[in-house]
Amino acid sequence: MFTSSSFDKTLKIWDTNTLQPADIFHFEGTVYSHHMSPVATKHCLIAVGTKSPKVQLCDLKSGSSSHILQGHRQEVLAVSWSPRHEYILATGSADGRVKLWDVRRASGCLSTLDQHNGEKSKASSEAANTAHNGRVNGLCYTNDGLHLLTLGTDDRMRLWNSSTGENTLVNYGKVCNESRKGLKFAISCGCNPEFAFVPYGSTIAVYTVFTGELITMLRGHYSTVNCCVFQPHFQELYSGSKDCNILAWIPAPREPVPDDISEKSLPQQHLNPAYEDAWSSSDDEG
Repeated sequence: MFTSSSFDKTLKIWDTNTLQPADIFHFEGTVYSHHMSPVATKHCLIAVGTKSPKVQLCDLKSGSSSHILQGHRQEVLAVSWSPRHEYILATGSADGRVKLWDVRRASGCLSTLDQHNGEKSKASSEAANTAHNGRVNGLCYTNDGLHLLTLGTDDRMRLWNSSTGENTLVNYGKVCNESRKGLKFAISCGCNPEFAFVPYGSTIAVYTVFTGELITMLRGHYSTVNCCVFQPHFQELYSGSKDCNILAWIPAPREPVPDDISEKSLPQQHLNPAYEDAWSSSDDEG
């Protein structure tokens, strides 16, 4: 099966054999984000972020969506289950807050991430415990679940220690983000160092996760990029855009340079022969 959610206010569970919906969950407001735990064995909950400030949990076993998590003040734009602990959920909202939840607890909320690590004066109570000075519309855990990366419309990206809730203060510079809905970005798995792939206008910015360095910009789309997904088995990245294209990005197919070739004779790139230009001109054929 696979799942999809839409601005038509539904979450659909699809049967891949028949390509028909096996179940449909209806909500009162626009659906911005949903996520199913990649590691859960004891529950079948899908977390859903909608126009409501309440986080909805849909249970595939019972078909119920009555379980809610209350704490945010505005719409929930991003949700992400921990890949380390099956009951831990992170949510990001237009209220500028990122909350971590244990869905087994009645009270639910474990902590609210604070960009100032508790050091800002309590005079401005409204700004206390905010992760961003704008809407939080992107969340992604590192593959080991030890860190959480968040994106906000304050043009900032922040890396958090997911067990202590501490802002690690890694500086990624300005990360342009004007999306009014959820922004789906990705973190690599099996790379050294690990990379974050972040939609950035019609390009995709590639950052090192733990040092904040901007490595490159991937150019190929003709309009705004909405989402990125990393496929660890093939080390491939897939991106979707308003230009109606899905692009697949692969690591550059470089071959190792033989030891007996001197450095001076290396102006040309050593490409895998499969990728070389095989066109011939008409002059050669004559």
